[in-house]
Amino acid sequence: MSDLRRRRYQSVLYPLAQRPRFRRSELAELVGEETTGFVTRTVNEVVRAGVLAKVREADEILYEWTDGDPVVAVDQWIDRRIHGDQVKETPEQERPRERLLRLGAASLSDAELLAILIRVGIVGESAVTGGQKLANRFHDELDRLRDAGLPELRNITPAVTKASYCQIMAALEIGRRATESLRQRPVEIHKITSTVEATQYCAEKFAYLAGDAVQEEFHIVTLDTKHKPIRSHRITVGTLDASLVHPREVFRPAIRDAAAAVLLIHNHPSGDPTPSREDHAVTDRLTEAGKLIGIVVLDHIVVARQRCVSIREFS
Repeated sequence: MSDLRRRRYQSVLYPLAQRPRFRRSELAELVGEETTGFVTRTVNEVVRAGVLAKVREADEILYEWTDGDPVVAVDQWIDRRIHGDQVKETPEQERPRERLLRLGAASLSDAELLAILIRVGIVGESAVTGGQKLANRFHDELDRLRDAGLPELRNITPAVTKASYCQIMAALEIGRRATESLRQRPVEIHKITSTVEATQYCAEKFAYLAGDAVQEEFHIVTLDTKHKPIRSHRITVGTLDASLVHPREVFRPAIRDAAAAVLLIHNHPSGDPTPSREDHAVTDRLTEAGKLIGIVVLDHIVVARQRCVSIREFS
């Protein structure tokens, strides 16, 4: 079956590859042995693959090969079209689902996880290829997948069908709900008396900020006299700025909670936890304000995808 398909593609594309450019009106003359429908579909598929470019000149459509030797490009396209990286062509132990079962979901790349959600590819575009295209497009911005509609994802890869789109959106939503559930669950910790305990607490309590938040958020955790957490409060959303994080807004909930100390927390959506000059300025300002009203600023933790860090350690 593969040999037959290969010969049909070759019968259409080899004659065309002998010319650097040709007109649409010349297709029937150049390729006389195949049906018009098959010729048109094949040419359109090669155009979508980027091997052939379609240009308009005056009132006529012309095609030209994009680069390199057209015959070599045609052979490579035919190989991808027939075999490509279809899962059935991949050794079983290397397929995404088998790797997940053997190694766990955390060991898979973004592309492999997305391929599992796409589940089944289409003719000419495997689930693996589709997953790789989505991972490339949303590199370091996987949270933006939630806002993408079906047409947008279909423009990236035709492997995303209505069914696979629903699976992707359902997976993202259940992940969001699981993260929210984790955030709401009390963190089992007796007290926070060191930088290590502070970063460990924030890594768990504010994990959603590292993974889901697209803007900077500033929070505080109020602590009792034994430095046990009382509750957390979100103070601001947006770029951290000393002029916006006013001591009045920070310490009002701390006073209401009768807190003896507070832990400051904010996230870096970029993924890099390195504190900025503004982060240090906010910490210093709030530390001095806390001294005036008798509430200790225990630490300021930056939460990011890479890791959590203490600004005290960078002082």
